[in-house]
Amino acid sequence: MARLAVLWRSFKTAAWLGWQIESNWTDPFLFALYSAIKPLAGTAILVVMYGIISHNAFENPIFAYIYLGNAFYMYVGGVLNGISWAIIDDREHYKTLKYLYVAPIHMPAYLFGRGVAQFLITSVAVAVTIAAGVVFLRLNIVWAEVNWPLFFGALLLGVLMLALMGLFLAGILLLLVHHSWFIGEAVGSALYLFSGAIFPLEVLPAWLRPLGYAMPITYWLELLRRALVGSVAQAFPTLQGYSESQLLLILLGLTALFGLLSAVTFGLCEWRAKQLGVIDRVTNY
Repeated sequence: MARLAVLWRSFKTAAWLGWQIESNWTDPFLFALYSAIKPLAGTAILVVMYGIISHNAFENPIFAYIYLGNAFYMYVGGVLNGISWAIIDDREHYKTLKYLYVAPIHMPAYLFGRGVAQFLITSVAVAVTIAAGVVFLRLNIVWAEVNWPLFFGALLLGVLMLALMGLFLAGILLLLVHHSWFIGEAVGSALYLFSGAIFPLEVLPAWLRPLGYAMPITYWLELLRRALVGSVAQAFPTLQGYSESQLLLILLGLTALFGLLSAVTFGLCEWRAKQLGVIDRVTNY
């Protein structure tokens, strides 16, 4: 019970701290406006490119495939980068990382808590993006036919998977003390190409496709699409031969694998960083 209390206290306090850091730069109205406009601006670029190439064929099923994949991929950058960025933020900006390590907290729970604010902000961004697609771009979502249990189950499992990937990256960042500012964004951007977010994996060269199939994000996005647009998502060849149950099992297995890998990697990197004395070493050392 004492350990659970430490885990909960670390997570809860970090979640509160993360929200204060993310939202205290302006008043609530401007922050809400910024949170809504920013994702729409990014999505507009994709929509304009698609409109030009397809001659405004927004009723084509491929548009729903692309639009939803791009919308939900925001979670990858938000959660993965939100958790790993806490290492850089506390070490480089606030200079508090060394004090956290002498405080009675559980570090992974603290990092997960720091990612909560980004998860909430990203959730608003995803909701606004999908709503804009339905209202203005005729995104074909029939709400009465949405598989809500599959949607929320896949969403929560995927967020857990992304949090574990963020912990893995946070461990690596403990050892990278020079110019590591953009690693989280770089990893998220690189994975964008291999996850089937905006095009089926068949578009990739044959030698790159196994990388996409090995990524849990690929199966997560497919499950979310199937939950929202059903047969439209199933019409594309990448994972057409898999049922929802099979996709869930694959995602669950890969999440467990990444969880084990992340725990081991973070523990080893944390131990090595302490041995090298780089826990509090900032970039300009």
